[in-house]
Amino acid sequence: MIKKNKQTDPRAVYLETMGCQMNQLDSELVLSQITQMGYTPVDNPEDASVVIYNTCSVRQHAEDKVISKIGQIKHDKAHGRDVTLAVIGCMAQRMGPKLLEENPQVDISCGPGQIHQLGEKLKQQQADKAPVVIRNSKADLDALEQLDAARQIFDQTVPFSAYVRVIRGCSKFCHFCVVPFTRGLERSRPIDNVVEETRKLVDQGVKEITLLGQTVNSYHYVNGKSYCLADVMERIHDFDGLERIRFVTSYPCDFHDEIIQAMAALPKVCRYLHMPAQHGADSVLKRMNRHYNRTQYVELIRQYRDAMPDIAIAGDIIVGYSGETDEEFEQTKTLLEEIRYKNNYIFQYSVRPRTRADRDDAYPDDIPRSVKKRRNHELLELQNRISAEDNQRFVGQTVEVLIEGPSKKPHLDANNAPLTKATLYDTHDDQTPSPPQSAQLHGIANLSRPAILNAERRTQNTEHRIQNADCIQLVGRTRGDYIVVFPGRADLAGQLRNVTIEKASAVTLFGQLSG
Repeated sequence: MIKKNKQTDPRAVYLETMGCQMNQLDSELVLSQITQMGYTPVDNPEDASVVIYNTCSVRQHAEDKVISKIGQIKHDKAHGRDVTLAVIGCMAQRMGPKLLEENPQVDISCGPGQIHQLGEKLKQQQADKAPVVIRNSKADLDALEQLDAARQIFDQTVPFSAYVRVIRGCSKFCHFCVVPFTRGLERSRPIDNVVEETRKLVDQGVKEITLLGQTVNSYHYVNGKSYCLADVMERIHDFDGLERIRFVTSYPCDFHDEIIQAMAALPKVCRYLHMPAQHGADSVLKRMNRHYNRTQYVELIRQYRDAMPDIAIAGDIIVGYSGETDEEFEQTKTLLEEIRYKNNYIFQYSVRPRTRADRDDAYPDDIPRSVKKRRNHELLELQNRISAEDNQRFVGQTVEVLIEGPSKKPHLDANNAPLTKATLYDTHDDQTPSPPQSAQLHGIANLSRPAILNAERRTQNTEHRIQNADCIQLVGRTRGDYIVVFPGRADLAGQLRNVTIEKASAVTLFGQLSG
């Protein structure tokens, strides 16, 4: 609880981000916008006069976390705290005015398509104290494009890595997914804008660019000539200072021939593909309204691996979808064995409002929670085994690592040995203690990304001492997105260095700097 007489700067703002990489980028844009208006970020919500929660609506659990945080602000306001509470992002878009009706302590509701208006509406609300619901307008697309183009690097925990949005929204309409209703249909950004934004970031010292979209491979911009994602990668590839290019997330359709050719030909493009299957049974894929079958998915993976045998494949899986039988679940297990993913983000299904599964009685949420939990656990254990087995091939190899800095979480014990699974994963801020193969949104799963969470910034300089008191535990990533932990100096952050791997777990590679 915040004491009533505590004085805070009226321009002090705390922003916390939940959810996907797109939300992290949106938060960066919001912070850049409002700091130019005179607002100052703070590390703790109790020190802020403005609290902003950038929300996710993919799972009910994500929304429940926001409601809990809103409840704390309600408690503080009831005890006299003067604070403006803004809820932005997909949950705000999904609920609209209902968010304020059900939670009157919320002062501003703003969807992801209206974040360019947030700064001015924030000033307005602080002046007149009237609640604000920011709605769509026809000018939003042009204004959002201007906001992206005008971005500045803002105090990122990984300042040498940055996201660049290439496509907004999604037009696939999977029956379980709320994204088309919260972020709209697919809209590809002008290629020149994407290239110029990338150029500016590289000129500011960014070494790794991640091209971003809910269906990033569906990028298709027409301006006299037709451009796809491969064209974007080719246009930015030769920028001096740019070392790595990534892209997430891919859908198993659209322009893959061109992308495979570009990945194989362009050395700066990392050989890493995050392409969710969501399930291993054709019958479930059809119920989900995924526009491919298992055979087509496996064949597409084969094409990538034929062109790049060292490519790392990551995926997403949903367990407990409507009507999932034991036999259908077993087909998902065999898919994991067949593909042998680097890692998988595994979700227990929950119905999202406005989706086809929510509106159509033909798709009831009919799998008991206990069954979902059991199947989730089985897949986590299976993926953990696959990852542990496959990661052993790195032992004795020397890999190139982009060093991110001091590890935020301990990976080694006092004897420099990998922590046990229970010890390691219980430290993560997620709904269940589980490894990164689960649907983690914080911690290890996103260490390499330019997170905007003020909560993460508080741990930015944490140094986990190991063996030699002059060294700290550093963390970095390979081009295949494998996490590598090794001792070294904090001033190595942002450098590309070779690390010789000495041991490997399902999640992490451990080694020593080479040369």
